[in-house]
Amino acid sequence: MNLGNETRLAMRTSSRFALFLITTVLSLLSETAVAETDEKQLDTDPGCFVKGFSERLNCGFVTVPENYEQPEAKQIEIHYAVIPSIQENSQPDPLLILAGGPGQAATELTPMIARIFADVRKQRDIVLIDQRGTGKSNPLSCDVNRPDELVRSDDEQALDEVAAECLAQYPDVDVTQYNTPNAIRDFERVRETLNIAQWNLYGGSYGSRVGLKYLQQAPEAVRTATLDAVAPPQVVIGPFGFNGSLAFDNMLQDCQQQKPCVQRFPNLKQQYNQVMESLAQESVLLDTEDPLSAEPIKIRLTPGRFSSVVRLALYNPATRQLLPYAISEAKTSNYKPILGLMGGTTTAVQNSIYLGLMLSVVCREDLPRATESLLQQDANNEFIGGKTAQAFVDLCKGWQTTPAPADFAEPVTSEKPILLLSGTQDPVTPPRWADIAARTLPNSLHVIAPYAGHTIAGHTCANKIVAQFVRSGSVKALDTQCVKQRKLAPFVLNANGEGL
Repeated sequence: MNLGNETRLAMRTSSRFALFLITTVLSLLSETAVAETDEKQLDTDPGCFVKGFSERLNCGFVTVPENYEQPEAKQIEIHYAVIPSIQENSQPDPLLILAGGPGQAATELTPMIARIFADVRKQRDIVLIDQRGTGKSNPLSCDVNRPDELVRSDDEQALDEVAAECLAQYPDVDVTQYNTPNAIRDFERVRETLNIAQWNLYGGSYGSRVGLKYLQQAPEAVRTATLDAVAPPQVVIGPFGFNGSLAFDNMLQDCQQQKPCVQRFPNLKQQYNQVMESLAQESVLLDTEDPLSAEPIKIRLTPGRFSSVVRLALYNPATRQLLPYAISEAKTSNYKPILGLMGGTTTAVQNSIYLGLMLSVVCREDLPRATESLLQQDANNEFIGGKTAQAFVDLCKGWQTTPAPADFAEPVTSEKPILLLSGTQDPVTPPRWADIAARTLPNSLHVIAPYAGHTIAGHTCANKIVAQFVRSGSVKALDTQCVKQRKLAPFVLNANGEGL
């Protein structure tokens, strides 16, 4: 079965409701590149090609139990691809990419990964494994036909029904088995199949949590670990209101520090609040195009959708610098800049998120730990309130699973060399989360990039630092000065790009 095309079709169908939904998701990197594997090539030999990447990869499948406690029962296949090193005499310990989301397929990021980690690839292979439930590893994509979802008000959205409709498409799948520990078991099967003694981990966002649990679950398999935009198991993924509000306030303060920005947008916070109040009184029905199919669609701009687009734009400096202009124009009822941000940011994330896997992980490992006190504290902000957490609460009502064992949230202790990366502008995984992880990682180094967003290897020189780290196998004597030289990017002042 050609899952590449069918997956994109499912996600295009679901885009009628998912433009709001996906803004609640952690993304791996701030840009995505969707890869299509040549399925016929896989059928004949272990080589394959992906769209957007001209070189031949080494690909394959490893058969594993869906439930490791029932090894003789139902089996599923785990798909992997290896980007070969450039040098012939490569090092035996490759770089393993742990995709984010949760719900991204690592092999679908091949062109981007090859570009970001080109220096690592000079001496080492790069291995990409589709986590179970994504890509070609028994994917849990959702073909949900709700064409009216984007014209509903915030109060009319029924995300529990969306999740239940998705779950009903998989009557023979035990979704409780699609979790982080089992993903690591799968990765270990691939490592053994490829006859690899150890590998170096790179995990971004949710992938950083997988990396931490890997250090806990199979430490002998790890040489080094780079954790970018750290989400330790102690914290709960889903309630992003508080962190988002801090990042939004940070953006407002940065505008105040730039004379052209503060002169052009002197009352930016007031304008944002006025747009939210106006949309709460009367939402606006807009004509636009589906960002994936280019078909004409209607979108009802509500306070929830508006604030979610703003929050997602905070992930990356390139979209963050557009926010003052987009908010100011929305105050004058010109919503084209906001629609542009909505189309650009949501397409990037949506192209590679498998909703079923995301819910299987978050509804099992995180939401059961979201106490009423935590939810109330997260909602206590004037930016987005508790909308992101409530979206996950509603989704998990429709996704039947069981809570992870209580010890899942225990701190990870490891003596391995670990590089922690953070950006000061990150609206979802702030630097303090990496500090939490570092308390029990005595051989770690935390590098914080000023004026950087979510998963900094994709938009700063941190990828060069990762290459240094993997070469040396030590956090000692790393040259990290390049990230400290970053400066605040100027904000866009008008439709002609003035200010850049």
